[in-house]
Amino acid sequence: MRFVVTVRSVCNSATLPLITPFHGFTQELQRLEHDNYIHMLKKLRQGADAARRDDTSKLKSLVADWVNRELKPNPAVDPEDKYHRGFVNDACGRLLCPTELDWSNPTIRAGIRDRADGYVVTEMSWPAFLYDKYSADQDNLEEGLFKSTLLLQAFKAIFTSPSSAKEVAGDGDGANIIENNRRAMREFHLGKKVKTHVAQIIKMRNVTPRSIAYVSCQLRFALSSVTSWRSVDGDFDYVPFWQHIVDFFERPPGRIAQRKVDQLLAWWTRKVFGTSRRAELTDGQRANMSVNALARQRAQQDDNMFDSE
Repeated sequence: MRFVVTVRSVCNSATLPLITPFHGFTQELQRLEHDNYIHMLKKLRQGADAARRDDTSKLKSLVADWVNRELKPNPAVDPEDKYHRGFVNDACGRLLCPTELDWSNPTIRAGIRDRADGYVVTEMSWPAFLYDKYSADQDNLEEGLFKSTLLLQAFKAIFTSPSSAKEVAGDGDGANIIENNRRAMREFHLGKKVKTHVAQIIKMRNVTPRSIAYVSCQLRFALSSVTSWRSVDGDFDYVPFWQHIVDFFERPPGRIAQRKVDQLLAWWTRKVFGTSRRAELTDGQRANMSVNALARQRAQQDDNMFDSE
């Protein structure tokens, strides 16, 4: 059942919102008899677990390679060894470090590794790997958040193929996934064999907050020293971490925050799927474009005529 790829989630509450691409599915699920309903939920959970395992396995070696290429640690991060990642590894520790702490400070590094008072790492801190250039402005913590190269690479590796993760510097010009999807669909209808990816299978055309949250959890796990998936890693709980990210996008405190969220999601969609920037246009920019300007001029002509009469 290829549906498993749509149920990537770290907790039960995340499952239902991720299955919306299948129109009418939730209604059908609710009409099932109780036993069949429970059986279907069990199958969905098994599918979600299988999908998560696939993604975890995929990122294990890829993340090591990306970290080695970008940060050039010495010694390099072993693509097959998870035991020597996490805070015992300087490169992984820098990326996992709470953004309010300075990993370059030996006292702080020792405190984090010893889980000393004042240095306990929980899901209540944004880790550095979420930020552009892996560093945050403490006076403007929103700047650069969810714009890291590693996070973008991990997203593309999971949803649009590991090879597409190599192209993250531009705006998706070299890998217009939507156009590739259309080409693949045409070839499919012509009877040609085509290789599909997760985003194409689930008809994902825009990056969503919950997909970013899911990939953030997967990336953190790949950087950690934990060898098998569990929702709690020491003092860090993945479930509220996932929820904090979802809330950042889905519960902005006001119009300005909402506008920034819309722009950030548009940036993500452009980076992953192509070059369109129309969602980033402000109301003022749209108003000054010639179609709207002409509409105002024509309306003004009628107003002037009315006033002269």
